[in-house]
This record gives sequence, C-alpha cells and structure tokens, in this order.
Amino acid sequence: MPKRVIGTRIEAPDPSSDVAIRVENLHKSFRLPTERSWGLKQAIFNRLRGIKGYKDQQVLRGINFDVKKGEFLGIVGRNGSGKSTLLKILSGIYYPSAGSVVVNGTLVPFIELGVGFNPELTGRENVYLNGAMLGFSNSEIDAMYDDIVKFAELEEFMDQKLKNYSSGMQVRLAFSIAIRAKGDILILDEVLAVGDAAFQKKCNDYFESLHGNQTVILVTHSMENVEKFCDRAILIENGEIACEGSPEKVTKAYLKLWS
Repeated sequence: MPKRVIGTRIEAPDPSSDVAIRVENLHKSFRLPTERSWGLKQAIFNRLRGIKGYKDQQVLRGINFDVKKGEFLGIVGRNGSGKSTLLKILSGIYYPSAGSVVVNGTLVPFIELGVGFNPELTGRENVYLNGAMLGFSNSEIDAMYDDIVKFAELEEFMDQKLKNYSSGMQVRLAFSIAIRAKGDILILDEVLAVGDAAFQKKCNDYFESLHGNQTVILVTHSMENVEKFCDRAILIENGEIACEGSPEKVTKAYLKLWS
C-alpha cells in the first residue's frame, strides 16, 4: 500500500497528487564505533570521561526533491556521496534520521543482486519469494510469471535450484522480476552495468520504451545512460544536492568534480 514515512511514523499520502515520490529535508546518519568498552566498569569510566565510543557519520544532509509520475530520474554522484543510502530509504530498507519521504504507488527496487533470493530454492520458487517480499500476492505473481521468465530467457532452468545458476542467469532473473513486476515506481542501482552485451542491449531497448509510462529512478555512474534515458537528473555530493536539472547540465557538473 502507498505510504508516507516521516522518521518512524507512517501516514496515508494524497492519492490525487501527480507526484510519485516526494523527499523533504531528508537526513540520515550512522553511528560508527570508535573504541570498544571491555566490561561495564570500562563503559562507566568512558561515560564519565565524556567518551561516547562512537561518532556520528552524516550521510544525507537535507535532501529535497520530487519525482513526478511517469518521470525517468537519474541520480549520480561519486562513491560515498550518499546515493545508495538514499535509494535504501526510498525502498524502505532504512528509515531517515529526520525528514520525510512520500511514496504514491507500489515501489519495486533493484538495488543489490541476491536480495530476496534463496539459493536452495528453484528459480520458480524464488520468483514467488521475491514477489512476496515486494508485497505481491500469489495470484498477482501468477499473472506476471510468464512475462518474467520470458524476458529473462530462462524457461528451461526455472525448476533448477538457484545455486546452480551462473551469476549472469541470476542477474537476468532478478532484473526481470524488477521490471516485469507490475509496480508503479521502479528503482534501479547500476543495473545497466551487469549482464552480457546481448542482455544489456535488451535492457536498453526496454528503457527506451518506458518514457512517460512508468516512474523510474536510476542511479548510475554512466553519464551516457543519464543523457540517453533520463528526463531529469540530480547530482549528490557529500550528502547534499549539488546540482539538479537537465541531464546535460548535471552531466557537466558531475564531470567537473573530476577536473
């Protein structure tokens, strides 16, 4: 069900809005241990000395943006800029430290290969397992199943255990579930960098058909893909939005980071 996440509270969103995702003043920090306390006595001693034993790492610092329904948004940035953390918050894997995220519609993430898969189950069973984790019922997966398998080109292998699949076969299956599951919003992290040349071409052809038909957020280091597929892009640097606008504008800003 569509939902609004504010810190750790959940409220109903506005179904009449033309906004698929709204991010407002989003902050995220993690506590990193600095030293270990060996026993209660040491912990009390450290506390009296003002030693916390951890430090706060600010990953996202006041992120604000909207994604309109049917928009293809690119998110770019250097490693460690906060892109993957942002996607995990949008996908409901992390909660924000502050701020809010509104998601109007069902969201299907493809963030890390293997999430939602069990190597001891068959390909067929993993489709249903992954679909259940995305919030789809068995009847909904029944309706999607043939389309998922056809796109992955794995008809002969669906009753084999996933542990016997090559990494390329697992990528094809996971990606096919993500794009063929009937979700309103698709979130992809570097997916165009995986698979063989033939599968990458198939992915490219699919993305070219998406414009205006589905809301997509793509995180990538490929400025070529940003300019080819995206309607708009965002550059994140040090946990903040450094540039937002046309793919060409954001591409130039991204390349300046390396000059």
